Amino acid sequence: MAAAISGKFLDSCLDAGDVSSIFIYSDCSAVRERKGERLNSDAVVRYSYLPLSTNQRSSSVNGTWEPDGVTFFIIQGLASLGEKKMIVFVLLLLGYIIILGGNSMIIFVVLTDSKLNSPMYFFLSNLSFVDILFTTTTIPKMLLGLLTDVNTISVPGCLLQMHFFVQLAVTGRAILTVMAYDRYVAICNPLRYTAVMTRPVRLLLIAGAWSFAAFCTLPATSMTWQRLYCGPNVVRNGWCDLSSVRRLVCGNTVIDNIVSISFAILALLTTGVLILTSYILIGVSISRMGVAQRLKAFRTCAAHLTVVSISYSSASFVYISYRVGNFSPEVRIIVSVLYSALTPFLNPLIYSLRNEELRESIRRTLSRFRPAAVLPTKNVHTVS
Repeated sequence: MAAAISGKFLDSCLDAGDVSSIFIYSDCSAVRERKGERLNSDAVVRYSYLPLSTNQRSSSVNGTWEPDGVTFFIIQGLASLGEKKMIVFVLLLLGYIIILGGNSMIIFVVLTDSKLNSPMYFFLSNLSFVDILFTTTTIPKMLLGLLTDVNTISVPGCLLQMHFFVQLAVTGRAILTVMAYDRYVAICNPLRYTAVMTRPVRLLLIAGAWSFAAFCTLPATSMTWQRLYCGPNVVRNGWCDLSSVRRLVCGNTVIDNIVSISFAILALLTTGVLILTSYILIGVSISRMGVAQRLKAFRTCAAHLTVVSISYSSASFVYISYRVGNFSPEVRIIVSVLYSALTPFLNPLIYSLRNEELRESIRRTLSRFRPAAVLPTKNVHTVS
């Protein structure tokens, strides 16, 4: 009965034009049109009929969260690209495979090679682990969306994806800050380096990075679980990010915005200022060294400084693209995808190219998996 009513409703909304995407609202103005394609009303009903609960508020029963109104979201993604989606799919899949392979290789060689037992490689392996988790929260769902006409996700699944995306992004920045402090101790206090960077201290720094990220993330993301989603359910991004989901809230989100911006500024300023302070102190220390020592110190910091520069510059570009009205939604989504995948993609390449010790370890590890070469046999002829 509900499907029949929805079908008649959509037939009355649709004219002779062509439908490219359905944005679910409560009236006919929600139906967007584009020339060249046509979806029948039966296909549309599957995505337009939203199960609604009889309650008007979110409820928590026996510790479980029950959504009210909208029970799923539609991730807009790059649906408007048409046949070009397969090109994006192949490129994104190759990038994801490289991210998984490169970062997994770093983790493996650090765990198995006894020569890579310094704190720097311990922090690098943790950064690689975070990069794998960070990209895995978004890219697989995006790849699935590129293969389907409509990419849906449940409300709890969307909110979980949003939380872990933000949490892991801040964790990556915090680990980069810890690595900057590690470089500061190694260059400015080389004689005390091993005494300062003991294993308990390393574990404490990593635990502090995760705790700091949770502290900066939970207030903003937890508020989204308490909000009501009763109307539009199209997330205008490639995944569930905080700002896109907040636009779908039925109600005033001024407090949510203030909390989100406050903790975002706290996370960015804290990590940015600490990294900048570390490198200012490193620069002062390097200025007092000889030429040979300066080159050695610069080689020690080059890879980390490159990763930090790429990470913060790409984040700045994403922020600018979302504030400039000249960019189309598709361009903004592509920029966001590049931002989320660029640093995890480049980390293994930068560290393996800049760090000879790591490069040699990877070469030794790969050589162990190669099949043993078959030596050619000599024919020995005996003269009778």
